[in-house]
Amino acid sequence: MRATVIHGERDVRIEEVPDPVLSTGGDAIVRVVAACVCGSDLWGYRGITPTPEPRRIGHEFVGIVEQVGPDVTAVKPGDFVIAPFYDCDFTCINCRNGVSTSCLHGGWWGGTDEFGAFADGAQGERVRVPHADGTLVATPSMPDAALVPSLLTLSDVMGTGHHAAVSAGVTPGSTVVVVGDGAVGLCAVLAAKRLGAARVIAMSRNPKRQAVAREFGATDIVEERGDEGVARIQEMTGGIGADYVLECVGTKESMDQAIRSARPGGMVGYVGVPNGGPELPVRPLFNRNVGVNGGVAPVRNYIEELLPEVLAGVIEPGRVFDLELPLADVAEAYAAMDERRAIKVLLRP
Repeated sequence: MRATVIHGERDVRIEEVPDPVLSTGGDAIVRVVAACVCGSDLWGYRGITPTPEPRRIGHEFVGIVEQVGPDVTAVKPGDFVIAPFYDCDFTCINCRNGVSTSCLHGGWWGGTDEFGAFADGAQGERVRVPHADGTLVATPSMPDAALVPSLLTLSDVMGTGHHAAVSAGVTPGSTVVVVGDGAVGLCAVLAAKRLGAARVIAMSRNPKRQAVAREFGATDIVEERGDEGVARIQEMTGGIGADYVLECVGTKESMDQAIRSARPGGMVGYVGVPNGGPELPVRPLFNRNVGVNGGVAPVRNYIEELLPEVLAGVIEPGRVFDLELPLADVAEAYAAMDERRAIKVLLRP
């Protein structure tokens, strides 16, 4: 089959790789219907995260089950399924505590599972899924093609934006600031609105992304950054700051801006993958009673909550996909994301 392999800085290629095979009894083979490029994939693409040797890449996909191992009971061949950006058994204590990203038996796409078998990267034609019963969520029936982009967001960006809002504790009637206008930040806008925020301030300088933010429920747009951005938030909130701030970038600058935009007693929910050395200034947090909560989003724990609203068209997070390309053009998909010509690119094998 064909799959994406990253070789190094700005070097991603489509290559012929071995077809996945069942090997552990509890696994499944899924034919990928749609995958995508994530902002976190760009850390390796840009060379910020080293790639010492070629490796498979991609961690977001939806597809149709082709084969299942003899121990699989929750999904069957022919099911349309959503896969989170990691594999998990969904039965261990960490999974039951709502933190399936810390599954005691889980792993990551493009690596080996706990039994030493390979779990394919998502940017390919097929994926071997460990712990199929826990990892995969089947839709009640075969979804309409128009729903596929929104269903794909449940594998990562919608669940991650939701995690930012849940971690911050967004409440009805509150004021929320979202730092970051990538797919996760835009989904965080949607999540905050869904949880009842009365005012959602999106920080963005990009007109296309501003438009999506407003479609998702942003009431205000702030283009300023750094000290000017913080001052603008203070001005808009009567000199107090926002009740909740959702940090969806992962740099030192974005975290600093998020913390300083929160009101005394406010909370920052952070989901941006840390790069660029973000650190917590404990004394300023202490002095202003500002809390910080978040981390890698356990999106598997949120799929059943969000799925009915996607299927019903109540929320349409798939609008973050503004470019669709065939898998063969994956190099262009990465370049478009890297150059901010696209918010998020959907790939069709």
